[in-house]
Amino acid sequence: MLQCIFLLSDSGEVILEKQLTGHRVDRSICSWFWDQSISQAHSFRQLPVIASPTHYLFQVFREGITFLACTQVEMPPLMAIEFLCRVADVLNDYLGGLNEDLIKDNFVIVYELLDEMIDNGFPLTTEPNILQEMIAPPNIVSKVLSVVTGTSSNVSDTLPGASASGVPWRTADPKYAQNEVYIDLAEEMDATINRDGALMKCEVYGQVKVNSHISGLPDMTLSFTNPSILDQVRFHPCVRFRQWESHQILSFVPPDGQFKLMSYRVRKLKSTPLYVKPQLTSNGGTCRLNVMVGSRNNHGKTIDLVTVQFQLPSCILSADLTSNHGTVNILADKTCNWNIGRIPKDKAPSMSGTLVLETGLERLHTFPTFRVGFKMMGVALSGLKIDKLDLKTVPYRFFKGFRAVSRAGEFEVRS
Repeated sequence: MLQCIFLLSDSGEVILEKQLTGHRVDRSICSWFWDQSISQAHSFRQLPVIASPTHYLFQVFREGITFLACTQVEMPPLMAIEFLCRVADVLNDYLGGLNEDLIKDNFVIVYELLDEMIDNGFPLTTEPNILQEMIAPPNIVSKVLSVVTGTSSNVSDTLPGASASGVPWRTADPKYAQNEVYIDLAEEMDATINRDGALMKCEVYGQVKVNSHISGLPDMTLSFTNPSILDQVRFHPCVRFRQWESHQILSFVPPDGQFKLMSYRVRKLKSTPLYVKPQLTSNGGTCRLNVMVGSRNNHGKTIDLVTVQFQLPSCILSADLTSNHGTVNILADKTCNWNIGRIPKDKAPSMSGTLVLETGLERLHTFPTFRVGFKMMGVALSGLKIDKLDLKTVPYRFFKGFRAVSRAGEFEVRS
C-alpha cells in the first residue's frame, strides 16, 4: 500500500504532492532523498527501491521528473515501480510530454488522474483508454470554458463503457464501419564500443504497440517466427500468460484504441547497423581529430537522422571542425553536434579538424565519448519477426498492418 506520491523537478523542488492514506508523509523525506541523490550521484539514480530511516521509497525518473512513492509497510516492489511507470506514461499521453511547466499548468488534471488511478494506496484504474473516458484530456476549449465558467473539473458525469463489460480494459460494445489493427515494433539499441573498436555491449529494448479498432469483443492471437530470442518480457494485463508459457503465443482480448501489448529485451547482439571510427592524434599542443561514420549491411534499409555528439575536454581552447556531409556546430558549453542526416550510399561521412590545447599541454590526456543517434524504418534490429495475427471470434474480415521502427538508445563510442 502506497502512502504518498511526490513529483520532483530536476532541481529537487516538490512539484506535486498526493497523500493517499490517512497517514501523512512529511515532505522532509524528499529533502533526505535529494541529499542522498546528490551525494551518491549516478549510483543512487539506478536504485529503484531505497530504504530511508523512516520509509521505503520507490523512484522512477522520466524526462527530468522524479516520481517518488513512499510506504512504511511491506508491499511488492515491482507493483509499486510498475504503477509509477504507468503514471508517468499516462501523464505523458495526456499532457503531450513531461516537464515541470506542463505539470504546473495542468495541476487539476494530474490530481484527477491520480484520484482515479489509485484508491487508498492501491492501484485501481490504470488503463489509458478507460481513463480518457473518465477524464477528458486537456485542450484549448476546456481551458477557455474553465476560465469563463469558473469550473475546472474534467471528470465525466457518466461511467466509462468498460464498467458494463466483462473485460475491464475494453468498452462494452464498440462498433466501427471499418475494422482494422495496426502493430508496430518499436526498438531502441543500447551499445558500447571501446577504444579498440570492440563491441562491449549491444542489446535492444523493444515494445509491441497495437492500435486496434475492432467491433465487438475480438479474441486475438499474435505469434512470432523466433520468440526464443526474447528476454525479460512484460505484458499488458490483457495477455493470457499461460498461452505464452506453453506455446510462445500472445493470446489476448485487446483494449480499444492504442496500447502497449508487451515490452522485451534482446541481449548480446553481435553487430550494430552503423560504425563510428574516431581517431585522435596529439602532439606539440594541438590535436588532430578525425571521425568516420558508415553503414553496415542492413538489408538495403537506409539509416536516417544520424547524429554524433561529444563533449570537448575542458583543456581544449578552440576547435576548427568541418565535415564532408552534414553540419557541425560547437555550442558555448563545448558540446559538439554533428548532424549527418541520412547516410549516403556513395560515400562515408567524415568529420575532421584541429583542436588547440591549453598552454603547457603537449598531448591530450582526456578523450571524449561519442554519443550516436539514428533512426531506421522497416527493420527490427533485434531480428524479431511477426509470423501472423489471427482473430478467433470475429466472423468478418479486417485490415491489419505491421511496421518496424528502430532507433538509437544509449549508443556510445569511446575514443
